[in-house]
Amino acid sequence: MTENYLQSLGFEPFARAEGGSRATAAHSTAWRYRHAHAAQDGTHLYAEHPLGVARCRLSTLPAPLDQHDVLLDTGLDDRAALETAISGFFTTHGGIGTLIAPASANAYRPYRRQE
Repeated sequence: MTENYLQSLGFEPFARAEGGSRATAAHSTAWRYRHAHAAQDGTHLYAEHPLGVARCRLSTLPAPLDQHDVLLDTGLDDRAALETAISGFFTTHGGIGTLIAPASANAYRPYRRQE
């Protein structure tokens, strides 16, 4: 499974910024993706495949820690299972909804001491 394949399914690179909860676009070595469209009920779909691990997980959380939060855990080569799970997700949640706006980039402004 390649990044091009995930993008053809509607996923975009997604990562959490270091030291904060602001969402940012990932670099070319992304391993966490968010679907470009939310479901009709507003739920987001995430895909992740950690580098060096031949697995792919779908979840409604950006970084699921508990197995019950994972919708699908499959091998990277099982494209049929991945596509079926994506369509099942959108069917369960009322269909494909609106396009998710890209996260706005906040400029880093360090605190300056007033002496």
